[in-house]
Amino acid sequence: MALQPTRERPMKTLLITGASSGIGAASAKRAVEAGYRVGLAARRKDKLDGLVAELGEDKALAVSCDVTDYASQRAAVKAVTERFGGLDAVFANAGIGTKGSGTSGGDPEQWRQMVLTNVLGVMYTVKAAHEAIIAAKGHILITSSGAGRKVLSGSVYGATKWAMSGYGANLREEMREKGVKVTLIEPGMVETPFFDEPKPGALEADDIARAVVYALSQPANVLAGEIWVEPLQR
Repeated sequence: MALQPTRERPMKTLLITGASSGIGAASAKRAVEAGYRVGLAARRKDKLDGLVAELGEDKALAVSCDVTDYASQRAAVKAVTERFGGLDAVFANAGIGTKGSGTSGGDPEQWRQMVLTNVLGVMYTVKAAHEAIIAAKGHILITSSGAGRKVLSGSVYGATKWAMSGYGANLREEMREKGVKVTLIEPGMVETPFFDEPKPGALEADDIARAVVYALSQPANVLAGEIWVEPLQR
């Protein structure tokens, strides 16, 4: 059900990192359908222009943002809040993987970039949006993974998602007393540009987007703290 803006409840604003494709882009579309305006953040703003055109310039804003750079994240939050008058929710969704397998087959430089993006980048997003979200008594969503809840032999990527499971749970308790909701989105295998080859039987990005909007649409007194989504057939 779409939100209907009123004098008491104006249209809300959601900032999404990693918004140029996959789960981020799908979530932007679903959020606009649900009555949100969206700030779309990605490293290359040109990749977001088509999505803004599709959603409408009155409902979407594209901002260039490197999630591994805190100043860049602060600038993105500033642009969105200035354009739409505030920020009610943020979806820390940007993430990357690596090519190598395990520790023995891994590339330390790829590990560094992955940790900067998947761990520190999420923390930067939360910190950059912190004041605005508290002022709105809003909502923080984080893309973790099923890989952050079960053991996968040698997965360094999984270790970054275990970090997010812990960070998200700790953040939820920190923000609870401030009236802010924190939701961990934990997908199983999803067919997105994250993978080089098709993954038969995987979830679609829109499956996860609907989980995001479900979390956002709960009444003020209801917190969907974790949402695990996986394919029925594995």
